Amino acid sequence: MFKPKSNATPSLEEKERLAWLCLSRTDNIGPITFYKLLEHFGSASEALAALPEMSKRGGRKKPLIAPPEGQIEKEYAALQKLGGTLITAADKEYPLALGATDDAPPVLSVLGDVTMLNKSCIAIVGARNASLNGRKFAKKIAADLGKRGQIIISGLARGIDTSAHQGSLETGTIAVVAGGIDVVYPEENQKLYDAIKEKGAILAESPLGQKPFAASFPRRNRIVSGISKGVIVIEATQRSGSLITARLAGEQGRDVYAMPGSPLDPRAAGPNHLIREGATLIRNADDVLEGLMNFSGGTLREPETYNINHFSFQNPAAEQDDTSEISRENLQEMVLSHLSFTPIQLDELIRSCHVSASQLQSIFLELELAGRVKRLAGGRVILVENEEE
Repeated sequence: MFKPKSNATPSLEEKERLAWLCLSRTDNIGPITFYKLLEHFGSASEALAALPEMSKRGGRKKPLIAPPEGQIEKEYAALQKLGGTLITAADKEYPLALGATDDAPPVLSVLGDVTMLNKSCIAIVGARNASLNGRKFAKKIAADLGKRGQIIISGLARGIDTSAHQGSLETGTIAVVAGGIDVVYPEENQKLYDAIKEKGAILAESPLGQKPFAASFPRRNRIVSGISKGVIVIEATQRSGSLITARLAGEQGRDVYAMPGSPLDPRAAGPNHLIREGATLIRNADDVLEGLMNFSGGTLREPETYNINHFSFQNPAAEQDDTSEISRENLQEMVLSHLSFTPIQLDELIRSCHVSASQLQSIFLELELAGRVKRLAGGRVILVENEEE
């Protein structure tokens, strides 16, 4: 994955910044694929130019075309008109902790104070239909942590999220929204949204104007946990999105904290389960801060630095020559035959196909762009259900 220089000024010129936005808005290109393309071609502009041919080689019937340049320029201009800014993983303002994760969003829309993104953050999440006691606890612990120098991050949902933002509004809070940064969801939080925009920061990965949908909430949750040093769960059922956030936090190497509750309350089932599985039981802000003192921060350390203009990547033509002993078509079929709808490790696929990593990476990238396979976080890959183009 691309890692920016943390002490540099924004590395991208305006044209390349728009190219990053365009590439990130293209079908079949998630964050992991985005960074693989960047490593492969050295810039988003070069990757965009290669998309039609690469997706065709991957078996796509209609060439993969990026969004029109005018559409991307319109989104960028609209964000600026709102008073927002676009930050990329090449910018010093990009959250360093989030950048250390496998599937960090290449671009983020931001309203408010961008400097908060690289301060010490704690996430607070929980039930939308939270109890009065749950909401009071969320508001109090958010306020107490804020007074101790922590920025509180949550998802602007009703219930626990709302209380966490309210408790930390004066000390610093970040709201990560599931839809476009200009879409307030739920609508009842319009005043809170406006207050956070004025005093804190609002983040979005989705395009402007996009309303939240089911799959956008887990994507939002990985950002919430990714920016944070730890995640606090207050009231949640065992199948709630809050437990998804806790799971993602664990996978990202973050600490997970949980407020225990009565076994008779379904909203306590999630936190009680997390505690049983090893999460830290908390009673107050001191319990959280004690955990942070023992946090090694291994996953949050500054990544290696690379010059954006000097990627180490293979020439695509040279990679084509590398497949001379076995045709691209045969290698594609071999890869597809080894995959299923159950994820496997890419390293395992390379060993099973008995080809070099460079050969398989090139072929796999073409299949990704054709929408036939997908790369997941943690180095896993999966077959995608075949759809007619």
